[in-house]
Formats: sequence, C-alpha cells, structure tokens
Amino acid sequence: MMATNYRFQKIVRSRIATFDIFAVGMWKHHISAMLEFDVTESRAKLRELRKKGVSVSFNAWLIKVIATVLEKYPEAAAYFCNKKKLIIFDDINVSVIIEKKIGEKRVPIPLVIEKADKKSAAEISGEIEAAKNQELRHGDIVLKKKSSSYERLYYQLPGFIRRFFWILLLKNPKAAFRTMGNVSVTSVGMIGKINGWFIHTSVHPISFGVGSVLVKPVVINNEVKPREILNMTILVDHDVIDGAPMVRFLGDLTEYIETGKEI
Repeated sequence: MMATNYRFQKIVRSRIATFDIFAVGMWKHHISAMLEFDVTESRAKLRELRKKGVSVSFNAWLIKVIATVLEKYPEAAAYFCNKKKLIIFDDINVSVIIEKKIGEKRVPIPLVIEKADKKSAAEISGEIEAAKNQELRHGDIVLKKKSSSYERLYYQLPGFIRRFFWILLLKNPKAAFRTMGNVSVTSVGMIGKINGWFIHTSVHPISFGVGSVLVKPVVINNEVKPREILNMTILVDHDVIDGAPMVRFLGDLTEYIETGKEI
C-alpha cells in the first residue's frame, strides 16, 4: 500500500478565541435578519468625498451609521443582566476584526472602536487604518493595547475552561463591555464578491455580518435599473429587545444606509 503524504498546519492563537465564541454564542437567543440594502447613492457620496481629499472607507462609514442608529435604540445593544433588568451603556463600542500579517501568516486580531457613536466616519476610518499599520509581535493578541499575562494564559488553557471564562464574562456585563464592547461588526464579505449571506455567531447583544456589494437589477418607478446592493446579516438578542422595536430599529438603519447619512 502506498503511503499517503500529508502535513500539519499550526492554528494561530487568535483563532482559538473564535472557536470558543462560536461555542458560547450558540447558547444566545439571537434572531437572524438577512437583509439587502441599496447602497448606490451612499457609495456615490463616498466617492465624491474621496475626490475632495477626505478618505473614508465603506466599512468605517457603516460602523458610524450602525453606532448612530443604535444611539436611538440603545436597548438593542444592551446586555441581559438578569430576568428583571438590562444594563444599557451610554456608549456604543464596536468590536471589529483586523487582518494582520505576523511573520508569513495573516492573522485575525480584534479591535474595539470605543465611543463609535461620538466619532465621525473619518475618525473611525483613520483608527482602522492605524490598527492595520500597527506593528505586531507573535505574542500580541489584541490591538491598541499590550496583551496582559492573563490574556496570554487564556490560550494555554483547556477548551472547557476557556469557554467557562466566556460564560463568566457574559454574566458580568460591565466587564464584558470593557473587554469587547457591546456591538460586533464582521466584514467577511468585503474580501471577495459572494452572492449570498453568511450566518455568523456572536456573543454580543447585537452583531452585523457585512457581506458583499453586488450590482443587481432593481425595479424603480416601473423600470429595471442596475443598483449596488449590500447583503447583510444581523443578529439581535431577543432577550434584550422585542420584535416591534427591533423592526423600528431595522427601518431606521435601512434609511440611514440607503440615503448615505453620516457622510
């Protein structure tokens, strides 16, 4: 019998937390909304802004819009405290993933954009670019701050202990907010053109899975026109917000995204 050739590939440490978040996130009572947004006007406004010398990325603008609308519906980004109350924070802190190159590998590293609701889209764009250009070493696991000994120890622990850590963290909303914010934005679809949605998992009260922007035919005033359409999946924790306010939140979010507010 011929021997089969194979090789092992080491998993980067930052992905271990992804495994744990997925496992714990499956226990959350999230409702999934798979939406399409017509971003033709918004992207045109961004292109005009860049011609004037103001550099704002599409993702940074989306983060600003999400944070601004959540300011109107803060309960959507609240943490479940117990069966009698929620804890609603005054700020919208958004967790995003920045792909960094460490050695020869590209590694996903978390970045928390603090007070995104109080920053401009240009400021958020600059913060993301600075994080992309930040020098990292092999021992670093977070951006904008030095990794603590406890954070480095986390990756050496068995899986059941690491997951227990996340359970304890979520039972302490103040600590969870300080560590990872109250909103998550994942932009996997921006890497390539995918005609569809991806259903992600999160431990945040509300999470946005940003898909691709594709040109699709849309009927406008009885005419079929090509439009730029953004696919997005939104996870909302049903423990912290009911259906009616959730629909109103999604309605306002649609208006902001499709009309290019905050540009």
